[in-house]
Amino acid sequence: MSPPSRTSASASPPPAVRAVEATKIHGSGPTAVTALDGVTVDVPTGRFTAVMGASGSGKSTLLHCLSGLDRPTRGRVFVGGDELGPLSDKQLTLLRRSRIGFVFQAFNLVPTLTARENVVLPLALAGRRPDPAWFDDVVATVDLGDRLDHRPSELSGGQQQRVAVARALISRPAIVCADEPTGNLDSRSGAEVLGLLRRAVDEVGQTVVMVTHDPVAAARADAVVFLADGRVVDHLAEPTADRVLDTINRLGS
Repeated sequence: MSPPSRTSASASPPPAVRAVEATKIHGSGPTAVTALDGVTVDVPTGRFTAVMGASGSGKSTLLHCLSGLDRPTRGRVFVGGDELGPLSDKQLTLLRRSRIGFVFQAFNLVPTLTARENVVLPLALAGRRPDPAWFDDVVATVDLGDRLDHRPSELSGGQQQRVAVARALISRPAIVCADEPTGNLDSRSGAEVLGLLRRAVDEVGQTVVMVTHDPVAAARADAVVFLADGRVVDHLAEPTADRVLDTINRLGS
């Protein structure tokens, strides 16, 4: 893949995504649960950011709010310079289709469609045709050329997730959001998917934000944000698996 033109080094691009004092409360009254509690976080443009935390820490809720899949109860979320709060549901759907790609732990492929049809599905929903050269580039990047006519049931878990990554890239979104993308994969397939996400940043200039519980996966990122009880509790630049694990152990002590 050919990298896009870059902003000059003297000009720092604005965050790709930003949450400001984002709070998300599920339910009401005595049974209300605060999933996010005043979270402020910037996701840098053209970088790979991992979000970590124990089960119930709010990491998936944060990803869903950052990507417009959910709305915070209070606070503000921006994609580029656009605030999501004032957008209608239709406007939010159009923004997601044009600017955000998604990779989920459960793959979320349509079982009756071939790999090729699953890859181009976001474009089909938007009434757009894939650019043939870009389609070939994405397929080559995820190494699916000989599996395009197979349905998900005929693919391994790693191949299905590569289809999901290709689907996330095909519309050339500025941002790729990945929620535990290696959680259902063996170590080899997981490493392949992480490599693809890393290449999306390094070679295509996309922004990736990934929720994970795996220190090895988080070590592929440029930075890691740690959540606990719905709050940001730490941040780690230039992570390694050992440094991530040390931070997790320190926060848990």
